[in-house]
Formats: sequence, C-alpha cells, structure tokens
Amino acid sequence: MRIPIQEVTPDLEKATIAGWVHEERDLGGLAFFLIRDRTGIMQVTVPKKKVPEAVLHAIKEVSRESVVRVTGIIKATEKAPGGRELVPESFEILAKAASPLPLDVAEKVPAEIDTRLDARFLDVRRPRIASIFQIRSRVMEATHSFLFNEGFINITTPKVVAAATEGGTELFPIAYFEKEAFLGQSPQLYKQMMMAGGCEKVFEIGPIFRAEEHNTVRHLNEATSIDVEVSFADHEDVMQLLERLMRTVYQAVADDCADQLAHLGVTDPAIPDTTLPRLPYAEAIEIAARKSEDPIAYGDDLGTASERIIGEEMGAHYFITEWPTAIRPYYAMPNERDPSICNAFDLMHPRMELSSGAQRCHIHDQLVEQIRSKGLSPEGFEFYLKPFRYGMPPHAGWGLGAERLVMTMCGLQNIREAVLFPRDRHRVTP
Repeated sequence: MRIPIQEVTPDLEKATIAGWVHEERDLGGLAFFLIRDRTGIMQVTVPKKKVPEAVLHAIKEVSRESVVRVTGIIKATEKAPGGRELVPESFEILAKAASPLPLDVAEKVPAEIDTRLDARFLDVRRPRIASIFQIRSRVMEATHSFLFNEGFINITTPKVVAAATEGGTELFPIAYFEKEAFLGQSPQLYKQMMMAGGCEKVFEIGPIFRAEEHNTVRHLNEATSIDVEVSFADHEDVMQLLERLMRTVYQAVADDCADQLAHLGVTDPAIPDTTLPRLPYAEAIEIAARKSEDPIAYGDDLGTASERIIGEEMGAHYFITEWPTAIRPYYAMPNERDPSICNAFDLMHPRMELSSGAQRCHIHDQLVEQIRSKGLSPEGFEFYLKPFRYGMPPHAGWGLGAERLVMTMCGLQNIREAVLFPRDRHRVTP
C-alpha cells in the first residue's frame, strides 16, 4: 500500500510511495530521483548495478512530472531530504509526462503569471503554490468552525438576481429565459431578509461577481465573499465579531501551516490584536491628504494610493469608521448623533481593504428614503423591502474577501495567486 511521503521514516524497512518526478540526475553508475506528493519530497537513489533490470528500463523512459509508483528499501542518510532515501526494487511509470513542460515545476526557471495560470494544473504542483491553497483551505475550515461555534446558521442565497444588490451598475447581465437577470454582486439583500425570518445569525461563503473594468493585482471579477449578518446587533458588535474571527483564523494558520508559511517565506504571520484601532474617516482623509501627491478631500473615496499611505501610518490591521453617509450604500444606518455620518466601517490591512460592513437601516420608511436619495427606484427593490414591513429587527453585518485575506496573510503580490482559476477582464479560461 502506498504511504504518504511525509510518513516515510528511516524506521521503516520497506515502503511504497507514489507521486510525480520532481527532479532527476544521472551520474553514470548512480541515478537520483526526487519524488513529490502532496505531503513532501523523497529521494529515490538508484545504484544501477544493484537494482532489477525493470527498474533500469523504467528510469530510462521516465520524464520529469511523470506519475510513478516506487517500492523499495528505506535507508537513513543525512544528505537526502527528510534524512532518508528509498532504494527501489520496483519503479513503475503510471502516466508519462510529455516534454517540454509548459513551466518548470521545480521553480528553477521563473514563469510569468499568465503562463502559470494557463497551465494552472502544473503550477499548483509547485510546493510554494500548493502551500497557498493548503493555507486557504485551513482559513476556510477555521472560518466555518468559528462561525458555527458562535451560533451562526449557514445559508445559501441566489447568484442569479433581478436587480443590483448594492445600487451599482457594475453587473454582469445574463440571458435568463424571457427575463432580464444578473449575476449577484453580494448576498446582502438576502441575508438581511433572513433577519426578518428570525434566523438572527447567518453566514454564507460563496462567489460574488463585479463587472468592474479593473486590471490590477488586487481586483477580480469573480471573488469569494465571507458574509455574516446578526440581529439585535450594531456596528460595534459585528466589528468585535470580525476581530475575533481574524485572530482565530490567523492563529489556526500559524499553528497548523508552519511548513506552508515557510514555503512562502512568511516567518511571522502577524496575528492581529484582539482589539484593532478605530480610525475615523475624517482622520484617515487627513493622513492621506498630508502625504498624497494627488488632491483628496472629505467626501472622497479612498483609492489605492490613499490606502497605502494610511496603511503605512497605521502599520497593522485597523478599522476605518464614521464614514460619510453620502458615500456609503443605502442600507447603512445613519448615526443617531450626526446623520451626516453612518455606522459603517472597513477592515483594513496596511496594503488594502479586506472587509466592509455596517449597522443596517431596519426601518422601512427610512430605508425607502435612503434608496431614493441614491437615485434608485424603491419599486425595483420591492422583494427586498417587503420584509421590512412585517417586523425587521435591528441588525448589522459585513462581507470579508477571502482572496484578499489569503493574499495579505501569505504576502502574495497578485490576488490571482490566491484563487485557483481567476476570472478577470481578460481571463475566462481555464
């Protein structure tokens, strides 16, 4: 029976391993192969005068990245990865790889991001890239566990919708029988409707679609959003929830993904503090205006350059709070003391925004007026507004970008590295 490479120790007398041929070297009377599976890399040492003829025939035929199964004697050696090597009694080629390869899995020859994404099945074989998705998997597992432990219900909402969920125009239209429909920007309206349903605490992790014509290293047109909504809560309540989630997720990765972080060169995952700084929007604008080469004033949105300037000043995760009501979505609750600002927030990494949230407006007539104030028609939101007539509790929530969370946690330079098959302005395959 095949044994995962990580579990092969010098204490074993014999083992069968299976995986891909990572590297090969032929020194005449001695040949070396590095065999790689998901768990690690192991050296197979072939003394040509001491192995069966079938092994010699196989090693002549095999190519890099071919899939092989090898059975043999395990020996301790300090020079080999993991302090052990396998001397083969059998060497079977399960699937031979064509040559040349579209990219170098051993990472000795660098490849451009487009080349890597075109051959993503090969790219993910690279230990560094595989580490990203092992970390991402741990992030998702920790997120689910945290939210279930907090008493949340997992919901699934439609991705085919009849109207914009956030009032924007960046929508992907689709042909849907005789009707006009779009791909959903967010589960926002539906998770709010579940507050009227008495669910009280819901979350969804799923795809969102934005038809924005960005071509940057931190934007995608299809992304994964971690969304929550909580009844009988205000913005501060859900900010504290988000703080706890971030700390839990970072700690889980630090505890369980040390090898993967090492592959990525991350020596300190910088676990966020329990309580993150709250930076009012007005102060954020002052910081950006002080150091920005471009003019920026109160009421402007924060662009990439401004976020970078503020992030350098803050130095770690932080919240931007007290946003102007005029520049936030219609469902954000205005502040009772000063309605010109609202109970909205963004969670920021020094490099970029990670999450956006707010206390929601739960009063029907006020919500209708706020929809109108954004130049939208309440009639187009009738399905959303209806629950607000029949007992909608106060509630708050947020959405957290999974790819941006993984990107910043792993120190990646391009968000496309944090998703298996990215979708952007130019890429719809593979």
